[in-house]
Amino acid sequence: MGVFVLLPLLLPLTALPIARLAERRLHPRVATRLLSALAAVLAACSTVCLGLLVVVGTVQLPGHPLPDAWADREARTTAPYEETAGKGAVIALLAVAVSWSTAVRRHRRVRREAELALAGVPGGELAVLPDEAAYAYALPGVRSRASRGLLGWVLSLRTSPAGPGGRIVVSTAMLACLDAGERAALVAHERAHLAGRHHRYLLAVRFAARANPLLMPLRSAVAYTAERWADEEAARVTGERRVVARAIGKAALVSRGTPTPTLAGFAAPGPVPRRVAALLAPAPSPVSWPPVFTAVGLAAWAAAAGTLGSALSSANATLTLFLVLEAGPL
Repeated sequence: MGVFVLLPLLLPLTALPIARLAERRLHPRVATRLLSALAAVLAACSTVCLGLLVVVGTVQLPGHPLPDAWADREARTTAPYEETAGKGAVIALLAVAVSWSTAVRRHRRVRREAELALAGVPGGELAVLPDEAAYAYALPGVRSRASRGLLGWVLSLRTSPAGPGGRIVVSTAMLACLDAGERAALVAHERAHLAGRHHRYLLAVRFAARANPLLMPLRSAVAYTAERWADEEAARVTGERRVVARAIGKAALVSRGTPTPTLAGFAAPGPVPRRVAALLAPAPSPVSWPPVFTAVGLAAWAAAAGTLGSALSSANATLTLFLVLEAGPL
């Protein structure tokens, strides 16, 4: 196994340059998908290798839960053994499990509370809550009755079709801060979050960063690019980049954000001035992959190579350990 079991724990470093460059140099849709994929694969590989370190570090200890075929004491002694690394990996893996469990519980609690709050709210896709706090966010997976009642006119605006089974949650305080054009931008923005299933990318990078702290820059980058993706969709649908920029600026001044970072919001905390500046500039080029001989292109290929190396290293280490335990003593 050797160094192959350790490489996936460090190879996320190869994705740090693209995490910084993708925010400015790639179309936000491309950046979100690329960074999320890199984070998910790198986190999976590093978690697998933590598990392998647990095996090689504790394989000779009494009570180790190996399969029956590997239970023979002589077979255990053929496996590589490093007790210190094994104990450290046990602690790290337990920390990852606890962190993931905490994140899942919080996400489910917030979703459940939001769904309960919306249970009696009329309207279809749009849910307007009477609240003095200003907020707006997309709540995926909540289906409701046909639209009627308060502010039903918003749904007739020239916006894209709604995302699959979700609702746009907005407070009366937020709507009071915006004029008609800015409300149209808000609805288009949140519809883009639903249609693009941005919550999945946010969840993926959040869990990845909890698995390996080296992936935290990718989590921050995806939180930004997902909002930029929705900004560009809102600008495309409404045809008013300046109106969308003005709406984001107004909302950021009064918004309290979203209930949890895994729910995308109109004025999410973060570099709002950069979002506004990007909307005041021409629309980004929808290039699916950057040219090789550019800074962002080299960074993208370096991250891809690091991710491939991480996958191959974890596969190699897994296969090696499996073959050693299957073969037993020579």
